[in-house]
Amino acid sequence: MRMNESTNQSNPPFKTLGTHLKYLREQHRESLLEASGAVEIDAQEMERIEAGLVRPSEDILLLLIQHYNMADQEAGQLWELAGYDGDVNSRQFQLEDLSSLPNKQLVMLLALDVRTMYSDGVDININQAGITLNFTQAAGKDQRVPIAKVGMSYDQAAQVLKTLETALLKAKYLRGPKGLPEPKDPKASE
Repeated sequence: MRMNESTNQSNPPFKTLGTHLKYLREQHRESLLEASGAVEIDAQEMERIEAGLVRPSEDILLLLIQHYNMADQEAGQLWELAGYDGDVNSRQFQLEDLSSLPNKQLVMLLALDVRTMYSDGVDININQAGITLNFTQAAGKDQRVPIAKVGMSYDQAAQVLKTLETALLKAKYLRGPKGLPEPKDPKASE
């Protein structure tokens, strides 16, 4: 134990913050080891944070906020209890912030929705980067509802156009069921 900690044990400087973090951990039914492992700090360090003896770094506090999936208001209160300036919601959490943390792995989740969306309209926007297709559906009188948005480079748009033309030609000329040709009548050739 550090010298300055022993003098503060009766009145820890971050007691309210630590108590709240401990409450959150217990509500999530996590052990001290599980919670500390989630933000990759020692269990002893997590115990000292929960005891209010030390203040977690901004990075660790942000990771705890994310780990416990806190609402913005509650996260802001914790941020203030820790004595950090500014609003946690206004802080830009950049990828560089994660790269400064030792041995952290970055996991990015992208929501993929592979359901087929049918549209009856499209708005096309172009800019320096490429093309954006905004697919829409009619939703009542004179109302259009966006259902999907797809962006692509000009090169990719040219490939999409070529693929669409091919698909439309096949659909036009290859309609109808494919089958084997009718058998020739052997008597007709005699």
